[in-house]
Amino acid sequence: MLPVRIFAVLPFLVALFFAVTGLFQWLWNITMPEVFNLKRITFWQALRLLLIAGILFGGAHFTWR
Repeated sequence: MLPVRIFAVLPFLVALFFAVTGLFQWLWNITMPEVFNLKRITFWQALRLLLIAGILFGGAHFTWR
C-alpha cells in the first residue's frame, strides 16, 4: 500500500517544487531589479537561493544524542 501512496503523492510534490521555485523567481524578478538594481535570476538560480535560505534560516535541524 505504501508504494502506491508514494506514486500518488510524488507528482504533487514535483509540481509543488516547481511552483514554489517559479513563484520565488517571479517575485525576485519583479522586485529586486527595480528596488536594488540587481540582475534578474533564472529558475536554477532561484532554486539555489531557496536552498541556501533554507539551510541558513533553520531548514536543516540536527540533533545530537
